[in-house]
Amino acid sequence: MTQHQPRHHIKNTVFILLLLITALSLLISSCSTEEKPKTYRVGVLVGLDFLSFITDGFKEGMTELGYIEDENIVYDIQVSGFDIANYQSILQKFVDDKVDLIYVFPTEASIEAKAVAENSGIPVVFDQALIEGMGLVDSIREPGGNITGVRFPGPDIAVRRFEILREVIPDATQILIPYQKGYPIVQPQLDILYPAAEAAGVTLIEAPVEIATDTASILQQVAGDTEVDAILLLAEPLLGVQEAQDAILAFANERKIPIGGLYIPVEEGYGGFFSLNTNPFESGSLAAPLADKIFQGVPAGSIPVVSAEMYLQIDYGLAQRMGLEVPEGLLVLADEVIR
Repeated sequence: MTQHQPRHHIKNTVFILLLLITALSLLISSCSTEEKPKTYRVGVLVGLDFLSFITDGFKEGMTELGYIEDENIVYDIQVSGFDIANYQSILQKFVDDKVDLIYVFPTEASIEAKAVAENSGIPVVFDQALIEGMGLVDSIREPGGNITGVRFPGPDIAVRRFEILREVIPDATQILIPYQKGYPIVQPQLDILYPAAEAAGVTLIEAPVEIATDTASILQQVAGDTEVDAILLLAEPLLGVQEAQDAILAFANERKIPIGGLYIPVEEGYGGFFSLNTNPFESGSLAAPLADKIFQGVPAGSIPVVSAEMYLQIDYGLAQRMGLEVPEGLLVLADEVIR
């Protein structure tokens, strides 16, 4: 005759087994806990301090993509003036620190970043960089290496600045162009300007300045007794130095000639009445999706380069004070009109 266990004893046994199974499950779960989400480290080199707004656009773009500062992304932001040796030192520190990404601008700093990071395995995203003739990328669609970024449309901007200046001042036949001597992105702009100037019957007068404090003397030396009709500013760093800007404004006021290309507000007299450039903040935001793709595992060199859009700003009030007539069609095209 089979002897049966009491019903309550069976229930207790089942309960204990359930407890053991639960405990074992918790133990296994704790042993296989998912790894903490990665915190990405980004080394940021601001190669010209007046372009710092680009960083703000990049960081906001990264935030919108889910990268929260000090939670899953950390930025090491280094700001420098135009100083190749300093660029190299900062970039080498990023490499030594084994950052996950180098974000860098403008052109010259980007060129150095590509060289320093070439054998490190660290991807580079450049911004505000001219790529024509710079050796930064193989092509827009396939940048190659371990680099991609946001192109600065320098030659396009240069020739359009020239066209706008001529639209407003059609009689200008002698145009002075001051710029930082030896700055690599200047020549591609001049290369596209000369054919346009020749076709329009315009003489370009170059004023290369090596040291900003010499700007006034260089302008006088180059212009001499020439009847200069206008000053055209290129995309380069000379205007970022106050002494150079003051010298150019003084020259313009002495000769009563307008300045075009970059907006330089003045309370009276002659200044820069229009600017055609990229929006630094927007340019920075364009770089964020590129960084995100890299963090998702896409090789940087296979991500197509994107190009920043041009932004036209016209100081209509200043143009009127200088006796200039801005065509209505140009005002309609402007992204911003200051009256």
